[in-house]
Amino acid sequence: MKNGKPMSKAILLDTHTWIWLINGQPKFSSKILKLINQAASANAIFVSAISVWELSMLESKERIILTQPVNDWIKDALNAPGIQLIPLLPEISVESCRLPGNFHGDPADRIIVATARIKKLSIITKDKKILTYSKNHWVSAISP
Repeated sequence: MKNGKPMSKAILLDTHTWIWLINGQPKFSSKILKLINQAASANAIFVSAISVWELSMLESKERIILTQPVNDWIKDALNAPGIQLIPLLPEISVESCRLPGNFHGDPADRIIVATARIKKLSIITKDKKILTYSKNHWVSAISP
C-alpha cells in the first residue's frame, strides 16, 4: 500500500462484512476466518463510524432485517469481542476527499477506504470497486 503497510493482524470490516460477522453468516473463507480470529484475539477488528450510519440506512429502508432494534444491534455489535469503533476523524474526512487515483463517489465507501489508509488497515470486503482500487495499491483490501 502506498500510504504505508497495514498493521499486522488488524483489519477493518466493510459494512456488509461487519453484519455477516455479527450475524454469524457463513460467508467467509477459512483463511479470512483465521485472520478474523487473530484480529479478535489482538482486539484489532475495526469498524468505521460510517458503517453504523450505513447499517442504520439499510435497516430503515428495510434492505436488511435485524433480530433486534437497530440501536440494540449496534450496541451489541460494537461490544463484541475484539471490535473497536473508529470515529470519523478530521484526517479521515479530508483523506476521503483526496483519495489518489480514480475512486468512485460513494461517500460511505470513500470514508471506509480513507479510514483504512489513515489507520493502515486491510479492509475485508466483497465490494468490487474497493477490491479493484486495491489492485493499484492505494489501499489494502481482502475478499472474504
